[in-house]
Amino acid sequence: MRKQRPPIVSLLRCALLYGVCSFFMVFLSAPAALAQSRLVSGKVLDVSNDQPVIGATVRVKGSTRGTVTDVNGAFKINMDAGGTLQVSAVNFVPVELATGSTSPLLVKLKVINKALNEVVVVGYGTAKRSDVTGSVSSVPKERLAQIPVANVLSAMEGAVAGVNVTTGTNVPGASPGVLIRGVNTINGRTDPLIVMDGVPYENISLNDVNANDIASIDILKDVSAVAIYGTRGANGVILITTKHGKTGKASISLSTYAGIEGFAHKVDPMNGAEYAQKYADWKQQAGVTNDFAVPNQYEQENYAAGKSTDWLSKISQQGFIQDHNLSIGGGSADVKYYVSGEYFSEKGILKGYQNKRASIRTNLDANITSWLSAGVNLLYVNNNSDGGRVNLQQAMEVSPWGRYQNADGSYTIFPMEQEEAFKSPMLGLTTTRNDRRQNIITNVYAEVRPITGLKYRINAGYTDVPTLFQSYAGRPSGDIAGGTANISNGETKKWIVENIVGYEKTWQKHRLELTGLYSAQKNTMFSASVTAKGFINDALKFNDVQGATTFSASSSAITSTIVSQMLRVNYGYDSRYLLTATARRDGYSAFGANTNKYGLFPSLAAAWNISNEPFMKDVKAVNNLKLRASYGLSGNQSAVSPNSTITTFTTTTMPSGGKPVTGVLADVLGNGDLKWESTYGANVGIDFSLFNERIGGSIEGYDTRTRDLVLYRTLPAATGYLNVVSNIGKVANKGLEITLRTQNIITKDFRWETSFSFATNQNKIVDLYGDKKDDIGNRFFIGHPVNVVYDYRMTGVWQTGEDPSKQDPTATPGDLKFEDKDHSGSIDANDRMILGQTIPKWTGGLTSTWHYKNFHLNVFIQTAQGIMQNNDLINFRDFGGRMNLPTGIGYWTEANKSATRPKLTYVNYLNYGYVSNASYTRIKDATLSYTMPSAIANKIGIAALTLYVTGRNLVTFTKWKGWDPEAGYGTSGDTEGNYPLVRSFILGANITLR
Repeated sequence: MRKQRPPIVSLLRCALLYGVCSFFMVFLSAPAALAQSRLVSGKVLDVSNDQPVIGATVRVKGSTRGTVTDVNGAFKINMDAGGTLQVSAVNFVPVELATGSTSPLLVKLKVINKALNEVVVVGYGTAKRSDVTGSVSSVPKERLAQIPVANVLSAMEGAVAGVNVTTGTNVPGASPGVLIRGVNTINGRTDPLIVMDGVPYENISLNDVNANDIASIDILKDVSAVAIYGTRGANGVILITTKHGKTGKASISLSTYAGIEGFAHKVDPMNGAEYAQKYADWKQQAGVTNDFAVPNQYEQENYAAGKSTDWLSKISQQGFIQDHNLSIGGGSADVKYYVSGEYFSEKGILKGYQNKRASIRTNLDANITSWLSAGVNLLYVNNNSDGGRVNLQQAMEVSPWGRYQNADGSYTIFPMEQEEAFKSPMLGLTTTRNDRRQNIITNVYAEVRPITGLKYRINAGYTDVPTLFQSYAGRPSGDIAGGTANISNGETKKWIVENIVGYEKTWQKHRLELTGLYSAQKNTMFSASVTAKGFINDALKFNDVQGATTFSASSSAITSTIVSQMLRVNYGYDSRYLLTATARRDGYSAFGANTNKYGLFPSLAAAWNISNEPFMKDVKAVNNLKLRASYGLSGNQSAVSPNSTITTFTTTTMPSGGKPVTGVLADVLGNGDLKWESTYGANVGIDFSLFNERIGGSIEGYDTRTRDLVLYRTLPAATGYLNVVSNIGKVANKGLEITLRTQNIITKDFRWETSFSFATNQNKIVDLYGDKKDDIGNRFFIGHPVNVVYDYRMTGVWQTGEDPSKQDPTATPGDLKFEDKDHSGSIDANDRMILGQTIPKWTGGLTSTWHYKNFHLNVFIQTAQGIMQNNDLINFRDFGGRMNLPTGIGYWTEANKSATRPKLTYVNYLNYGYVSNASYTRIKDATLSYTMPSAIANKIGIAALTLYVTGRNLVTFTKWKGWDPEAGYGTSGDTEGNYPLVRSFILGANITLR
């Protein structure tokens, strides 16, 4: 019998046997394991420039293993043999690749065409850029983010082809004008419709919109695109989308800038010596003999004392501009918020001119359920432009030898005493002036998604704009009425409700989108004003108008309503063939009683994405190529005022029985057939992107015809009415627009990009009153632009020894010489001719941006060519011997024999406007910025920081003699708009906190 081993021994033997077997199993299987798993390394590069892609994600397909590339684009990862790597990065097309046996790997990623995937607003919805069929342009986001401006329109100037932004006056608080693709009307408004966050605003001032709150600006230009807004779309549509909160931790942003302002170009009046010489020359030309060096009493006293005044210096000051904006945005998946506050202030370069603006915005969006969302947008803006103002025109005309102040320190009312045609430019500072405006905008929405692809949205908006203007000019201002007070109050209100239904479905290669609209809108406006004159003293100013000797009052109220329906169909096949059909029906209460008050505005647009065709796959040089064509009808209701379709009367006062009696007189004969102006337009365009997005842009041409223009026809006196409003005129516009974007140099540390825009427009009147005759009185001419300069053609100056008898018999040496167009032997109204147009024939803009590591330099140049304007600044207005003149402008003498300027005694009996070339090229702005690297920003506890310095209106190249060719300068009526072009230098910072 065998001896039984102890249990412990058996256990030890089993453990030893198991260990030996396990060792051999691991040893034998090790080569197989090593053959299945290995370390793979490689580098990820940008295919367009072979630069490393930092932070690209590298994953093993089907596993959780992954890593990211370093600053050199390099990576290392363990993976099984025969496995597949997935490589992806933001803004790049992801790729998958089998590793094989090659290591290190070289992975090249292609940049996603961001332009094609960019989402643009198209009216009552959005679309990818690649799916747009009409002419829709976007303001470059860098212009919105980097250019410190008081009005967002200033950032658009010259940056978008076909959009002509003009700064008619640089007065603080003034808004630039906008013209899209020419003039489509004569008596109607030419400014585009503004749509903000989906709600249309006919009379909103973009001064009220904080540029820091804007996420994007898209512009609808062709008739098919604007037809969706019916009777309000003929002048184009600007779509503004404001910022909304995003899911995640709250993001706090601070944008602040401050800078100085000065004259971009100064026109100095003559100094004391030049003025005295001018007076001597005038005496010689006028045949005046006296022993005075200057003409008037106060001038003579100061001349004898050697005391002169630089009036331009007296009225000017160092300008200052500042803006501070604080915003916070964030939220959860269900509730998102964006809140911002802004304070803006501009102290003008002329004393008394200023503007202050404070605004608060709140945008709130909530997902209430999986099928219901709602939101509210609130905006409150307060504008203040208070203060009496100096007068630039008077400062240019008053003698430098005039008296500045009286002995008691008050301003001298007539600095050139004995000459009372010219007052002191300082008197406006003695007046009291309040100019205030508020804007309250409330928009709410709710959106229901009952089934997949179907949604219903209701928008409701309310706007209230109260205004207040008060002024008082007392005795220190030279008011001869014993004090004049003006008070004006106004309020504009609007409510709108829009019901929008949308349906979207995609199957196989087809995509269908339907959008329907029903909306109602009501506008009300009320204004009242009173003017009072003749007060006992100036103590109470405009606070006691009942104490005046005389006063007059007026008031007005206007109410209008709009009801609209719209249907839009978008169809796409395989992202190659795109079709958009739209029909809008608008009813406007102001249309004539004999019409049905409704207009139908259809449009059709198609596009072909050629680059998506199979035959283009091997054409590597072409990244995107799309053809677009459209035709449509839009309208303009602005020329039809709510009272223009009914017969109106005007009041008059006549004596009766020794007392004044008020009666009525016939004024305008009503027209019950009056309706909207209709604009028919065609547009053809091509969008392209070449050589891995290095070159991109668009070229498009358009042709529009507007008929049924609203014009005032003069009636025979026998009718008892002065005129009647009718739909009878026609105008046409056609033009070409080119936009080009290039990436010129791309290296690891340096990039150079350019953006170019060009636009030309040919505008002409086709017909006026149905008789193919010109309207010379209003300067409207068949076959010519709406805005023309119609005047005499100056050919020189009559010189001593020349015989004017056969051309201008009354002319004498030193008089202007004009072309005798009709060869009648004299110069009269029949010799006037069209000398040019006040709207540019073509415009262009060039933006060049250089990036070196974290430094960026952006320079923008704009140009406007083919402009002619009257130049009031160089018009003596028959006061050549009595007022001061701009230095360097000059005048004719026997000695200098000027061929361009008249003598000082010249009498402008023809009322010649001194027509001048107003074309210009301007270095509009330049910005140098520094963006802090994320690693450094993280160390100091912030998310991002950008510092910048900007100069605006740096240099202007022009033949214009005057303050600025773009801004108007008047010498009659209200001349407060006379304000120089401002050059500014600004230092700013954009900070984002975690």
